[in-house]
Amino acid sequence: MSLVCRAITANFSHERGIFTSSFSFSCHKFSTASKTDSICVNEVDDTVFLIRKMMRVRPQPSVFELNKQLQVIVKMKQYSVALKLFDEMRQWGAPVNVYTMNILINSCCHLRGVDFGFAIFGSFLKHGYEANVTTFNTLLKGLFLDGNVAEAEKLFKKILTLKLCEPDDVTILTVIDGLCKAGRVHTARDLLLLLEKTIYKPSVKAYSAVINGLCKGGMVDNALELKACAISLTVVTFSILVDAFCKEGNIKEAEDILEIMKQQNINPDIVTYNALIDGYCLQGKMDKAKEVFDSIASSGLKPCIISYNSLINGYCKNGKVDEAWCIFLEVSSKGLEHTTVTYNSMIHGLLGEQRIADGWKLFNDMETRQVHPDLFTCNILLEGLCKTHQIAEAFSFLRMMEDKGVSPDIITYGILINGLCKDGKLEDAKNILNELPSKGLQPDCQVYVHCNKDVYKAMPFLEDMHKRGFSVDAATSLMLINDMQGSDKDDILLK
Repeated sequence: MSLVCRAITANFSHERGIFTSSFSFSCHKFSTASKTDSICVNEVDDTVFLIRKMMRVRPQPSVFELNKQLQVIVKMKQYSVALKLFDEMRQWGAPVNVYTMNILINSCCHLRGVDFGFAIFGSFLKHGYEANVTTFNTLLKGLFLDGNVAEAEKLFKKILTLKLCEPDDVTILTVIDGLCKAGRVHTARDLLLLLEKTIYKPSVKAYSAVINGLCKGGMVDNALELKACAISLTVVTFSILVDAFCKEGNIKEAEDILEIMKQQNINPDIVTYNALIDGYCLQGKMDKAKEVFDSIASSGLKPCIISYNSLINGYCKNGKVDEAWCIFLEVSSKGLEHTTVTYNSMIHGLLGEQRIADGWKLFNDMETRQVHPDLFTCNILLEGLCKTHQIAEAFSFLRMMEDKGVSPDIITYGILINGLCKDGKLEDAKNILNELPSKGLQPDCQVYVHCNKDVYKAMPFLEDMHKRGFSVDAATSLMLINDMQGSDKDDILLK
């Protein structure tokens, strides 16, 4: 067992550079440690020191006490440290049991080393220890984390057929949820229905996992069929259905689900209300969205920042920026803090109404309050600069954002290319286009359209797009040649 753990820790510490001679390490990869980082380092060092001290005491502490300290390390997500400590403990002759084994296997699985977990499992079995349901649950979880879905299915079948252990709710949920997250939603649904006929009845959480997977895959009707099989669904499951219907634009079906909840005396939670607000906003029914928002308080709940973000975004997208601004100002008075999403929605709304100065003022306020801008913030403001023909300022702003750690994507460069083209700087636009592959980015059809829609000789660009593997449809072709006139256009269209 000691040799196995030594091999594991050698592998992981070499790959991740976790250890130093005193076990002190940085909790994050940043050069400047925050106060939280220092606390993390101190807590781990203190626990390591305590375990080493316990090893020198005679008689040694019980296996329960040692497992308890190892579990402290694991709860801090320092899995490699736990494995290394176990190696030291074995060298001191520390006692172990099945719970020790489970802690070690769990650590391996979180480090994406389920094979090492099985090695520890085999080593303990050879020494006469018997695995329990937690052992198999952990191995199943590790296989799914490693992407070994087929092996996880095989292990689950062996558990059932060979009666390796008595599966519990965690076992069933681990397999069902793992299959759903791996895109095997239909397999998960079939397994769910099969288990329903056995003594291993799936829990509501298992049903919720499959319903969630079906809804995310756009199979809401299948989710509804499955809902009928479940005896008692929770508010979480109903909220998943409400959210799925709202995202599909089927607000009527979402309202029907809400009515069913009331009939079953299941009170909607904040997630349910947020889904409805989003649904009404998507359809432009802002009065209904505000009505739902106001009803949150009357139901005994408090709107969260996500509720405010949804409403602000809805107002902005529907051209009601003043209403959005009123909601934006209300956030602080309710004891909530604006997030990056809140600022992004409001800035986007202001710039969309040509209130450029207000948008930039809000961006400065965002930085003053130490709400960190993200790539979406960058793209919103870049687009505003380009639309007002401030190309030089746009490039300066992009460099500033890069200095802050924001990496531009293909959308960012598409905005710049579009701005350059509209300013008539076609050569500069093409130069950026040609530099994209060296930045690890591949231009899409939209970027080509931005770069070339003002150029009369469109055919070479269509051919270039084809060579790069793009499927150029009729709409894209027409956009590229839209400005052409006379015989040139006729020739291109014939081709």
